[in-house]
Amino acid sequence: MEVKINREIREYTESIFFGLSLRQFLFSCGACAVAVILYFVLRPYFGIETLSWVCILGAVPFAVLGFITYNGMTAEKFIYAWIKSEILMPKKLMFRPTNIYEQMLKNIETEKLNEIKKSKKNKKNKKIEKEEIIIDKDFKQNI
Repeated sequence: MEVKINREIREYTESIFFGLSLRQFLFSCGACAVAVILYFVLRPYFGIETLSWVCILGAVPFAVLGFITYNGMTAEKFIYAWIKSEILMPKKLMFRPTNIYEQMLKNIETEKLNEIKKSKKNKKNKKIEKEEIIIDKDFKQNI
């Protein structure tokens, strides 16, 4: 006797009907019900071949909802997550790299420029004071 054991415990699903899980079985029954309803409703309007394709196309979405999982989410959870992320709360994610070294250099350069400007202002102020003093001495001498 051989028993199949999943490596991941979260991937385990219990088989209920015909090797299907309860979810898969219910969605399969829903797909069959949709196909039967479409057959009886559309039988007077279409031929057998066209009607069979319409029944298949009507049943496929229900069958897909029961069997597909994406990233561990069932189909309806995935559809809800997609609608939420794309329609209800869309975000444009922009990649803007930050070079910390470059920012540090810019900060250092601006600090140096500020110091140089301050020192130039101080030199100009000292020159102006010297000129004023000279002007004052000349003025006093002329008087």
